[in-house]
Amino acid sequence: MTRETGEAVPGVRRRMPHAQRREQLLRVALGEFGRRGYHLTQMEHVAAAAQVSKALLYQHFASKEELFAAVTDSVVTDLTGRLNATVPARGGSGEGIRAMVRVLFDYATEEPDAWALVIRHLDKPEVGLGLRELRELRDRLGTAFADLLLRRRRADPALSPAALAVNERRARLLVPLMYGSMLSMVSWWLEHPDTERASAEQMAYEFIWLGLDRLRSGERLPPPGAED
Repeated sequence: MTRETGEAVPGVRRRMPHAQRREQLLRVALGEFGRRGYHLTQMEHVAAAAQVSKALLYQHFASKEELFAAVTDSVVTDLTGRLNATVPARGGSGEGIRAMVRVLFDYATEEPDAWALVIRHLDKPEVGLGLRELRELRDRLGTAFADLLLRRRRADPALSPAALAVNERRARLLVPLMYGSMLSMVSWWLEHPDTERASAEQMAYEFIWLGLDRLRSGERLPPPGAED
């Protein structure tokens, strides 16, 4: 740009402000990590996709591990923020589960690169520094699910501390089944666009809610060998 008019000079590339450049690099890196996975993504891939030099990329992120950590932290903050803003603080557990299902479908639709990153790396301990952020996402999802499961129990004055402790242990066992089934259902739906979203959401909700309802009522299957 000229000092006199402030107009762009042909052939001169305008320097992007530091914060804006960092956000651009994070967006590009999210797409690369989502498509390729952590191990197959190299810094040169990100630099080429962002149309910058590797030297400039390293000015913002000292290593691939640091870049991945920053990307996953952004994903965790965004998704958990949506969950916290959408899932009702009060109301029945069913209402909360339905809201969580809707948030996950929205997120997968609106942020396909972020969803791909979560699905690829959520339970991969070899990832590196970003593992901390992804474990945080898993833990936050687990806490949210457990709170939904225990909301009514914790509000029941007739429930003894010992009985509540039993419910807490059961909730911890159910949590990975809940979020695992939700993530799998959303991913399946993305691969089958001919399936109506409303039908997929309802199936995910019913699968979780009806199963939980039977468990809450005390129904159990006998352990292996007990039927013989």
